[in-house]
Amino acid sequence: MKRWLKILIALAAVFLLCAGILTAVNLTVVLGTRGDIREVGAQDGYEYALILGAKVHAGGVLSDMLRDRMDAGIALYQDGAVKKLLLSGDDSGEWGEVTAMKEYAVQNGVPEGDILTDGEGFSTYESLSRAKEVYGIEKLVVVTQRYHLYRALYIAQDLGLEASGCDAALHSYAGQLYRELREILARAKDFSLCLFN
Repeated sequence: MKRWLKILIALAAVFLLCAGILTAVNLTVVLGTRGDIREVGAQDGYEYALILGAKVHAGGVLSDMLRDRMDAGIALYQDGAVKKLLLSGDDSGEWGEVTAMKEYAVQNGVPEGDILTDGEGFSTYESLSRAKEVYGIEKLVVVTQRYHLYRALYIAQDLGLEASGCDAALHSYAGQLYRELREILARAKDFSLCLFN
């Protein structure tokens, strides 16, 4: 057999192995958490909603995706399903996520005393880990879009948090196909973090 053909077969085998692993990991994450994405009410006893950060435009304007997350979290608060909001994201840039999120929550009627902020939630894993380790939260509702919720809830399970997910996909978003594809790799990354951390 020619050398180039052997190399091609080896590369194809490696590709198929990687694709199989990615598929297995993604199925594990999605199927293991989809039942936790549901409507919650006051009777469920959640004190906190963790709203995960996303892009903020110049001038502190929330992206459509982040605004929908905030609106969904504020609705949980106003309906009495949660008593406090924990806003988590990267607040290090010129237009900090958490600063803009807090301003939006206050403008929409959430008292500052019911808002906690974590400007060091640089990743989904860090946001959830810090919710437990820094803020002492054991039970929460995670607020983000459905495609992202599976991974967030998988991490929460691994950390021993009691968590439900609130789907904040109130609209369709530009560039969603790219985010869905990126999420396949992100699930594998965080699956590994949960496995080895």
